[in-house]
Amino acid sequence: MPIIVLNTIMAYSTSLLGMFIYRSHLMSSLLCLEGMMLSMFVLCSLLIINFHFSLSFMIPIILLVFAACEAAVGLALLVMVSNTYGLDYVQNLNILQC
Repeated sequence: MPIIVLNTIMAYSTSLLGMFIYRSHLMSSLLCLEGMMLSMFVLCSLLIINFHFSLSFMIPIILLVFAACEAAVGLALLVMVSNTYGLDYVQNLNILQC
């Protein structure tokens, strides 16, 4: 197994572990999600390049689009919660439901 694939898998697992540890703060959760998405992008790109999957060159681009949409929605939610309550705790999100 090449070292870059091992590093990417370790980056994903570290972000997943961080997601479980820092789940009470929204900003930390968003940063961990971004780390997971970027490591998935690198791993997907490496697999496509190494195995010459010519029909799936668009998959990393689609993954980046989903990551950008997730970041935009998450940051908008973070701004709304922090302006309303002054904190970024995830437990405040239960109050925002209709």
